[in-house]
Amino acid sequence: MPWLQVRIAITPEQAAPYEDALLELGAVSVTFMDAEDQPIFEPDLGTTPLWTHTHLLALFEADVDASNVSAHLQLLTGAPLPEHQFERIEDQDWERSWMDDFHPMRFGQRLWIVPSWHAAPEPDAVNLALDPGLAFGTGTHPTTALCLEWLDAQALEEQNVLDFGCGSGILAIAALLLGAKHACGTDIDSQALEASRDNARRNAIEDARFSLYLPEAMPDGTFDVVVANILAGPLVALAPTITRHVRPSGRLALSGILAEQADEVRQAYVQDFDLDPTQEKDGWVRISGRRKSIN
Repeated sequence: MPWLQVRIAITPEQAAPYEDALLELGAVSVTFMDAEDQPIFEPDLGTTPLWTHTHLLALFEADVDASNVSAHLQLLTGAPLPEHQFERIEDQDWERSWMDDFHPMRFGQRLWIVPSWHAAPEPDAVNLALDPGLAFGTGTHPTTALCLEWLDAQALEEQNVLDFGCGSGILAIAALLLGAKHACGTDIDSQALEASRDNARRNAIEDARFSLYLPEAMPDGTFDVVVANILAGPLVALAPTITRHVRPSGRLALSGILAEQADEVRQAYVQDFDLDPTQEKDGWVRISGRRKSIN
């Protein structure tokens, strides 16, 4: 069935009262959207920050009168309605529409990420089956793409790999499909570990080749290859921990870093690694290198 959608331009301070008012008026959903492509990267713990310029979208059943919604919003909030727009939108198969937006993606020379509902474009390539989603990482973000391209270019045969902050497990699984002997994934979110395990089984990765741990249960040890696609702040704060997991002459790739944060992250690792030139994609960067020999 069709819907009545209202879009309101709000400030962060207006978010709660307008959300409450819209729900009181019978909105079936309320969503906040970035109005100016302003990213929020590392919020403080326990906070849910909004963008400086936010659009609030609310859906009502189609027979709701827009003028009544407008009038009652002003009564409930005690203020004139900010810049806003009402429109009728037709219903659609949202799942089908979402699926149509995702297609197989190639990374480097050998590796493809293939949604489960698509046939592999190159059946003889390294094909990683993964259903795109919002939770943990699917290859669509530049930071993940940078790491996948780096992994594709590495000689991983008989190598042990650590995916630090594994999310969906996409990097560890890619490494295993590209020839790594064993991969280890660690993440602070137990749901991420479950997603990693499910994705590994979808790609016929035996449990014995892929170990998963919460950080506090992570065993000591070093790896031939370490990838960490998290955020710049944690990468800096955790530099001693991440470094400790890279064996001498082992390789490291870091991402989740904005271009303007690259120097700070490089400084946290340059003492222990011979770093490659920084690689950039769409404002995000990858920092990679090889650990120096320990004298």
